[in-house]
Formats: sequence, structure tokens, C-alpha cells
Amino acid sequence: MKFPKEIRRNCPWCHKHTVHSVSLYKRGKERAGSWGARRQAHRKSGYGGQKFPELIRTAKTTKKATLRLKCRECNREMMTYGIRLRKAEIAA
Repeated sequence: MKFPKEIRRNCPWCHKHTVHSVSLYKRGKERAGSWGARRQAHRKSGYGGQKFPELIRTAKTTKKATLRLKCRECNREMMTYGIRLRKAEIAA
């Protein structure tokens, strides 16, 4: 699905409809020393292997794409709810 480069919608900080630039949200790199990663490493250590069964068959065929909208006037950013689709791209 193609999304426009710019979109007019309500900005909750400006309290009016303004032009927003659209980009796709991408997760940042996870920290290796985060508490969740350390906990998982501790659970996997020793004999016995995985704490939980590893996922073999995946039920979903698509991922959810989230849009990042940046207001042109106040430069604040907001996210939209994820839309489930096969491919998301920003139209030129």
C-alpha cells in the first residue's frame, strides 16, 4: 500500500489541521545489556536450553506498519495505529 509523502490532519499540539510529513516507523536496535536480554540469557544458561518452546510455524503472513507523522509547524511527532499489510511504501 502506498502512503502520501504529506498528509493534512489534526495536530494535538497546534489544535488545528496542519500539514504532516509521513515516514515509516522502524524499531531501533535492542541493547544487549538490557534487563530483558540479561534475564533471557540467564534462563537459557546451563542445561536444558530454551525456557520457552521456539516458534516453528508462524500464523501471521503480514506485519503491522506504523506511520510517523511530523507536524510542519511545531515539529512534534506522533504515531498512527499499526495497519496490517504486506508492503508499505511512501509514494514519491
